[in-house]
Amino acid sequence: MAQIFDSIDEKLKAWIEEQPMWFVATAPLGADGHVNMSPRGHDSFSVLDSHRVAWVDYTGSGVETIAHIRENGRVCLMFNSFGPRPRIVRLHGHGSVFLPGDAVFEEVVALHPHHPSTRAVISVDVTRVSDSCGWGVPVMEMAGERDLLRLQAEKKGVEGMSAYRAERNARSIDGLPGFPLSDGPQVNPL
Repeated sequence: MAQIFDSIDEKLKAWIEEQPMWFVATAPLGADGHVNMSPRGHDSFSVLDSHRVAWVDYTGSGVETIAHIRENGRVCLMFNSFGPRPRIVRLHGHGSVFLPGDAVFEEVVALHPHHPSTRAVISVDVTRVSDSCGWGVPVMEMAGERDLLRLQAEKKGVEGMSAYRAERNARSIDGLPGFPLSDGPQVNPL
């Protein structure tokens, strides 16, 4: 049942892009640091080529993914089918964080609808592609995307979002540097 793929082929790309929700897992290097897993959605994810994916990263209540990627680059993305045919796909790799003005940021943002909560783009060089059965994942139907993220960003405006990021996204829960990036685009250190 479970298999490892050489790359993300067109069939797998189509399946990944059909999934309305996916998860990002990262961790700091320190043994006492907190492992983090975040759910993601909206039209924000792209398969750029057979070994590279990226997503538009929206402002959130925390900054764990960015902080962990800045520290060590390790990341795992998980997609699972909630439809009648079960499947789980994991993409392991090394991530990089990009900001407005960087070519990667501009490339990925252009592939998706404008979102006022956009803070960065995260790109992953995929080193392992695998799938598994997904028999334990429930069958559910998509009711729609939530608009709360957009509404909050529109209400705060550009200056309010910058202030929010400076206050709430400056450090991870373990004290690692988060956002804004004070020293330019963060390419993974590995």
